[in-house]
Amino acid sequence: MKKIFALILLIVLFNACSNYIDTISLTPEQHLEYAVSLYNDEDYIESKKEFESILIQYPGNAVNDDARYYLGMTYFNSDQFLLAAYEFSKLINDIPASPFVPDAQFMLAESYYQLSPAYQLDQRYTEKAVEEFQAFIDFFPLNAKVEEAENKIKEMNYKLAQKAYQQATIYEKMEYYTAALMYFQSVIDTYHDTEFAPLAIEKRVDILIMKERIQEAVKDIDLFLANYPDHPDAEKMQRLQFELIGEVDG
Repeated sequence: MKKIFALILLIVLFNACSNYIDTISLTPEQHLEYAVSLYNDEDYIESKKEFESILIQYPGNAVNDDARYYLGMTYFNSDQFLLAAYEFSKLINDIPASPFVPDAQFMLAESYYQLSPAYQLDQRYTEKAVEEFQAFIDFFPLNAKVEEAENKIKEMNYKLAQKAYQQATIYEKMEYYTAALMYFQSVIDTYHDTEFAPLAIEKRVDILIMKERIQEAVKDIDLFLANYPDHPDAEKMQRLQFELIGEVDG
């Protein structure tokens, strides 16, 4: 029984090994085709080795941009997003005329998008994702993935706005009102198309009233009513503005 099991195991191992071929005699194009076949079979470990081998063996060859792009994709599909970003960036910078550049630019942004953490954490990768998606839109405005890039920018901006709003409220709770006003203003200026902008204006108005800076509060309410007339708090803000103007006139 043990001999039969050992024989079966040997056959399985032989069949597994037989899927890989000696690439020494292959042309660059054949080597690339073989590496891509491994990639399509989701054998990312072996395909990565072959794409790296192609880049080393055939420097300057026409297959290099293919190999570089697919190497980035092997890292991406293996959840190694920083390494993927490096490869996509290298392709864009080293071979700017490559037909793979639009896809590489999108995948560079997508790599940082995958690295973007919850809003409470450091948002450097979120900011990089926004930057690279915007570069994709700017350079390839007719690409089919532009709409997806725009939606992901909105998603990332929402997260960044949430982060900035949270920081502002922390300063407010700590009674660092000057810093809170600055951070709320940053939310208003940078993320005006998110739900946090009108909330930030309301917070600024509360602080300004508390600090008896009534004219500034009235000005902020003007901004609220002009930009968010359909907001659920619009009527409340308008009533508050009348009261404040009455105090100033009185």
